[in-house]
Order: sequence, then structure tokens, then C-alpha cells
Amino acid sequence: MKRINRTAANSLEEGLEETLTIHRLGLVEILGRGFTTTNLIENLNSQFAKYIRKVKRCVNSDMRARWVAVALIEIEKKMRRINRYEKLHLLRTVLRAELKLEHQKVA
Repeated sequence: MKRINRTAANSLEEGLEETLTIHRLGLVEILGRGFTTTNLIENLNSQFAKYIRKVKRCVNSDMRARWVAVALIEIEKKMRRINRYEKLHLLRTVLRAELKLEHQKVA
């Protein structure tokens, strides 16, 4: 692949383990379409860049954090739900088992 497109080959090599994680966890049939690409992240990043470029001055890190929070709230209104979002609890269950985490109650 490097002879055809070195950039694409480097990108694939860099994210290969993450790309195949959904397959390794056995969830590709349930959650595959939304989680086997980086489209979600790329879309969020491009929307975020459009919103934040309007900010001309950030005095400190607290102000920067507020701008990020406001941007994400505005972006959220425009985004669609993840396909088969109602099955995300299966991802949590499989990840807990994979990472050997105990179930913890959240207040």
C-alpha cells in the first residue's frame, strides 16, 4: 500500500489496533457501522474548528474551558445519534470484562 499512497498506509498503520478493536471485542455486527470509521471524530473536530475560530481572545484556561464547553453544547444540537445507540450498554459491559473492572454504582 505504501507504493500507492504512503499517507494512507501510515494512517492505517498508526490506527490499526484501534480500528480492529471493535472486531476483537465481537461487537462489529451490533455497533460496527458507527464505530469502524473515524467519521464521528472528524465531524466533531471540523464543527469544533468552525465554532472556535470565531473566538478572538482567551484570557486564561478557565475561559478556554468555557468556550470549549459552549462549543460542544452547540455542536451537540446539530449531531445525529449514533446508529444503534440503544446497544451501547453492550460496549460498556464488554469493555468492563476486557479491562477486568468491577461494576461500580454511580450516584
